[in-house]
Amino acid sequence: MSFEHLYKTYWDKVFRLCLGYFDDYALAQDLAQDVFVRVWQYLPSFKGESSVGTWIFRIATNICLRQAERQKSISYTIVPSGESSGESEDNSLQVQALYKAIAELPEIDRLIISLYLEELKQSEIAQITGVSEVNVRVRIHRIKSILAKKLRKNEK
Repeated sequence: MSFEHLYKTYWDKVFRLCLGYFDDYALAQDLAQDVFVRVWQYLPSFKGESSVGTWIFRIATNICLRQAERQKSISYTIVPSGESSGESEDNSLQVQALYKAIAELPEIDRLIISLYLEELKQSEIAQITGVSEVNVRVRIHRIKSILAKKLRKNEK
């Protein structure tokens, strides 16, 4: 488990998480870099009690939350993980509506759904957020329902 491998594997996901919290490209880059400085510093003492990905996301979440406390305001925007350039305008509007609906969720729900959209396992999301795995499962179900209702409402 080399640092270089971890950096290449997790940089984009950590950056998107940071950008989602602050909607500021330069700040997100700085925060993501801080995450990997911390990973570099503490990698030798990583105990393996969770997956390395869970550990990195926990570091990223803590750094973002500390920064948010310093700024006392969070503008949360979900960043798509790779939209195709040939995406139809209609689909693009739906995606924008989805991101807007996610941005209106409470902070913990935004974090949970963001990690879920990054395809993390529910057990990893539970470790990162400090919420039980059962509660993560319930919250994901509720969040999906809330988002579906908001999107249906926007279509009308």
